[in-house]
Amino acid sequence: MKIDPLQLPLEEVRAELDRLRHPLRIAVLRAKNPFNVGAILRVAHSFLVREILLVGDAPYYERAAMGMHRYENVRSLPDEQALVDEARALGLPLVVVEKDGSSESLWHCDLPAACVLVFGSEDDGVGPLLLRAADLRVAIPMYGVNHSFPLAIAAGIAMAEWARRHVEGGSAIASQRLHDRMG
Repeated sequence: MKIDPLQLPLEEVRAELDRLRHPLRIAVLRAKNPFNVGAILRVAHSFLVREILLVGDAPYYERAAMGMHRYENVRSLPDEQALVDEARALGLPLVVVEKDGSSESLWHCDLPAACVLVFGSEDDGVGPLLLRAADLRVAIPMYGVNHSFPLAIAAGIAMAEWARRHVEGGSAIASQRLHDRMG
């Protein structure tokens, strides 16, 4: 289904989306592949996360976000310690998605409704500081011989699992309804 462009100023669209946002925040350690960070921004928009925290100063590829970054609350943090400090100040648990450093399966963990899902970089994953600071370390189950999921795919899987548990009445036509209200 193709949805026509909204006929409202960007500020009005953002204000309406902010009213509907979920308590989930995500943090992305700026990856070596800037395309992945842009793709994660696009996916995060589909789940109406409260905020996207980009850790580090590497650029990201805005085109991969397909314009969705304009509708999102994106903030940069200088380093991993700043992310830990931010989560603690907000009273939010850090849920690190990391295969090698995990203690539980994403499918079976107690995944909080209000939290920060943390995604590492393609090559290095999530570093020791965040693994120590994590309130929960989860892995996405894998069944083949591949060592890991692509970063944007892993982020999408984790956000979808979060939404499956915490977003009541999710619907494939929700974006059409929002468009009808705003357009």
